[in-house]
Amino acid sequence: MKSVLITGAGRGIGRATAIRAAQEGWSVAVNYRVDRVAADATLAAVQDKGAQGVLIPGDVTSEADVAAMFREAGSALGPLTGVVINAGIVAPSLRLAEMDASRIRRMFEVNVIGAYLTAREAARTLARSAGGAGGSIVLVSSAAARLGSPFEYVDYAGSKAALDTLAIGLAKELAEDGVRVNAVRPGLIATEIHASGGQPDRAERLGSGTPMGRPGLPEEVAEAIVWLLSDAASYVTGSILDVSGGR
Repeated sequence: MKSVLITGAGRGIGRATAIRAAQEGWSVAVNYRVDRVAADATLAAVQDKGAQGVLIPGDVTSEADVAAMFREAGSALGPLTGVVINAGIVAPSLRLAEMDASRIRRMFEVNVIGAYLTAREAARTLARSAGGAGGSIVLVSSAAARLGSPFEYVDYAGSKAALDTLAIGLAKELAEDGVRVNAVRPGLIATEIHASGGQPDRAERLGSGTPMGRPGLPEEVAEAIVWLLSDAASYVTGSILDVSGGR
């Protein structure tokens, strides 16, 4: 049985990935930090696809929470074979010169430290040399990592660039342990994250300027993530896949 833990699975790309994985027969551990209502909706959608699912609260910036998330997922679903590191934040648009230190620290605490803690626990859990079943880790980066997000959030862009590097390095560390590690870089995707940054219309407004002339959908990113999780991507590791409409 294939089972996957998805961080930040209550909404957006995380939720779409949980549902798509369920469609493919994966059991899904739905992680969330605060919004239990949204997480419940994701779990219901997973179960509607006939898949087994479990809710797992936890803050990715807490080492203890991350370890507990993996223990609970394994206890409920059996040995994990997939991990999607999706939890992340954005903040209101500002030039770097206008950002205070607390904002920058928080951005890197969640998007980088949280991702690294989750990836470390995934490595400890999935690696065959540690008794794991092997499998696949997918990091959700961003096209911002290569575009820089000037005048908006260069801190966010930098935090996502760290995930690209993590995917490349960790893939080499885990290849002999039967674990593949890849990243996806979504572009302008129509999710709630833009509203959390103070621009609810951002995806629609800027999406028309992409080569494809529209923003992407979270379901389109989920397709790429679930493919990377699957055996269809058995010879793909250390790769970074852009899902950005040509932007």
